[in-house]
Amino acid sequence: MRIFKNILLSILLALSINSCGIYNFTGGDPGLAETFQVNYFQNYAAQNPGSIFEPGMDRDFTLALQDRILNQTNLDLVNNGSGDLLYEGEIVEYRISPMSATAQQTAAQNRLSVAVNVRFINNTKEDSDFEQRFSFFFDYDASSQLSSVKTEAHEVIFERITQDIFNASLADW
Repeated sequence: MRIFKNILLSILLALSINSCGIYNFTGGDPGLAETFQVNYFQNYAAQNPGSIFEPGMDRDFTLALQDRILNQTNLDLVNNGSGDLLYEGEIVEYRISPMSATAQQTAAQNRLSVAVNVRFINNTKEDSDFEQRFSFFFDYDASSQLSSVKTEAHEVIFERITQDIFNASLADW
């Protein structure tokens, strides 16, 4: 009898979790949206003083944001201008700066900083639109060239920025 109650309780619990469509364990709440579009993020970083131009970063960032939304929601990616959710913007900063000094007055650590300006438009819920700047950084040893840590740096920075964009646009807590 006790085993029967435990089995019945387990089945009811499993059914109640499966039937609650409003809960999403990744944290994304797209509301009524079914599709999203990520327009190509142009790289305008070199236009800002102190920033440099990194070729291919615009493509890599656009793909990283698309992957984040695809992996954390059940939304479909569209490219024809009809997305329920629209992400667009530009890369506005890509800067290397010294962070700490040695006794010989040379840099011991450098910081790569990236900033992205994002415009989010929710065609199913107008009051959630925004334009916001997102940024993050990666610190690395000054004796290293950026080219030797660039892949890791971009992964860390893109991971953080895309998660912040996702949270601002879809994580209604």
